[in-house]
Amino acid sequence: MADPQLIAGRNPVREALLGGRPVDKIWVAEGVSLGREIGVLAGERRIPVQVVARRRLDAIVPGVVHQGVAARVAAVPYASLDDLLAGLASPGLLFVLDGLSDPHNLGAVLRTADAAGVQGVVIPRHRSVGLTPAVAKVSAGAANFVPVVRVAGIPAILPVLQREGFMVVGAEGGASVSYWQADLTGPVALVVGGEDKGLGRLVRERCDLLVSIPMAGRIPSLNASVAAALMAFEAVRQRRRAP
Repeated sequence: MADPQLIAGRNPVREALLGGRPVDKIWVAEGVSLGREIGVLAGERRIPVQVVARRRLDAIVPGVVHQGVAARVAAVPYASLDDLLAGLASPGLLFVLDGLSDPHNLGAVLRTADAAGVQGVVIPRHRSVGLTPAVAKVSAGAANFVPVVRVAGIPAILPVLQREGFMVVGAEGGASVSYWQADLTGPVALVVGGEDKGLGRLVRERCDLLVSIPMAGRIPSLNASVAAALMAFEAVRQRRRAP
């Protein structure tokens, strides 16, 4: 097993959890008990646990005795939402990603965040790529500097950000307002949807404003990381011009 981010076996997974390592995901083979202690620790830290066929687990951690349990450790630690919000400079600028599945997209978003001064990135725990080694590599080091927070669900976190004074602005292809018409000079959370489906219905409904990126060609939408970059640097442009 060459991947240093993978851990196989009940005791190694348990020790990783007890030691506070940033575990990204746990796999358990069908018919295998995860064990009470691992289950409790995973539940307390809200780590996704996926039940898979044994042959699938054999493929994830090939050539090792895994006892039906394996885990992936995040390439870099996640931040907490409380710490992120407490450390924000004013006006705040965040990315909220509604389910990106491509590690290259998340890595590119992190690189943009570092370049544009975006102060943190929020991602969901489920149905989203995490801080994998591929993400860290594509980010060109930005994963070490931009705080990434994982939350149970994006729809639930938007009202929290709104109570903290953020205007939640979602990228939506059919919106009548273009992104350069929006006032992005105050505290803003820029929400970008997944590669295939865009913003989920609840996320879309809970945004304060939906904005579009005008398209002149035949392709109806941009890559998610490109859309995030355009919106972030528009916020930078507006803030530099603001009195």
